[in-house]
Amino acid sequence: MALFVFMNIILGITGSISAYKAPWLVRDLIRAGHSVRVVMTPSSTNFVAPLALEAVSQHEVIVNPYDPSIQAGGSWHVHLARWADVVLIAPCSATTLSRLANGLCDNALMTVVASRPRETPLIIAPAMDSDMWLQPSVQRNVEQLRADGVTVIYPETGELASGLVGAGRLPELDVIVSLVTHIHGDAHTQGVTRAPAELSPTEHSALLGKHIVITAGPTHEPIDAVRSIVNHSTGTMGFALAAAAQERGALVTLITGPVQLHTPRGVERVDVQTAAEMFQRVHAHINADVFIMAAAVADFTPAHPADGKIKKSEDSPASLTLELIGTADILASVGKQKQAHQKVVGFALEQTNMMSYATDKLTRKNADMIIANLAGAADSGFGTGNNTITIITNNQSPIEYPPMPKRACAEVILDAVEKL
Repeated sequence: MALFVFMNIILGITGSISAYKAPWLVRDLIRAGHSVRVVMTPSSTNFVAPLALEAVSQHEVIVNPYDPSIQAGGSWHVHLARWADVVLIAPCSATTLSRLANGLCDNALMTVVASRPRETPLIIAPAMDSDMWLQPSVQRNVEQLRADGVTVIYPETGELASGLVGAGRLPELDVIVSLVTHIHGDAHTQGVTRAPAELSPTEHSALLGKHIVITAGPTHEPIDAVRSIVNHSTGTMGFALAAAAQERGALVTLITGPVQLHTPRGVERVDVQTAAEMFQRVHAHINADVFIMAAAVADFTPAHPADGKIKKSEDSPASLTLELIGTADILASVGKQKQAHQKVVGFALEQTNMMSYATDKLTRKNADMIIANLAGAADSGFGTGNNTITIITNNQSPIEYPPMPKRACAEVILDAVEKL
């Protein structure tokens, strides 16, 4: 795992209503041990006062690139850009996404970004209303920036300033601080989350044109005509992986148990109910290039499900005994059959001994990667918008990640898959 590094951070603030959170973001970055300098776009000053940011950062805030007070030494933007270890833009508005994607240099922030050395990471956290975020032009700009080597912290889904609920919300500040610290470490050690800048937009992903099968959600194992054995999986992690893989140009087949989620754009969705159905559907695509088994498949199923509803009556006993039998192991079956060009990824949700169980699972299932996480922990497992994952492979030490949105987890998982 990458070591923690204290950094010089340029925080760019743009004209999103989320800019009001910027003083607290500066505070949290400083509390984490970093030095922070703030550069604002003119529109952002409508949402947060430069004076507040100067007070918390203990540095002059730059808005006007021609301000005489910042001209000492000449080429202030070059010297400031070289001071920084990381440039972070949070929040990043739709307008700034367009400026970045097209190389415009028409304000102080864009001047600093354009002057940063090639090896200095640029990290952006877009934040806007969901209808804006989902515009094709915005998504094209995001993909162009990823192809250019920019790291994108994807927005969360939640309540927005408009009163609507959807994707576009700025992630929680502690998530941004953790991601910035970790992404910087990866950029200088393992390169896990930064798209390679030397590749063209259509070639930036090794998953381009690959067929990826992803499983998601729970399975429902019938007891009778109206009752089932279920678990608490919502399918969010698997759906996030499907959306992220599709955006990298993969051909995605998403095989999902019963969930209340919309199908990601451009993804082939296959709905199933039981573990047996999921096994069958996965094996119908056994020649796929990559398998990511994110579903919480039941380990046991009733041996003799009743055709009708099991009735409780005065004459019936006070208890009911169910005979359970094991379900087919989808991950092990795919791992056993995999060919040289195929990659198999599994998940391990554990309550105790997570690392040892997950590492053992990697070997027993003949998988190429296991994503381990804790059950019942905060920001981990079922029923949360975030996840806390550890990536385990055969060719490097386990990589632990801080709590982060499941969409961000999906990105680092796919980055790791590309390196297998």
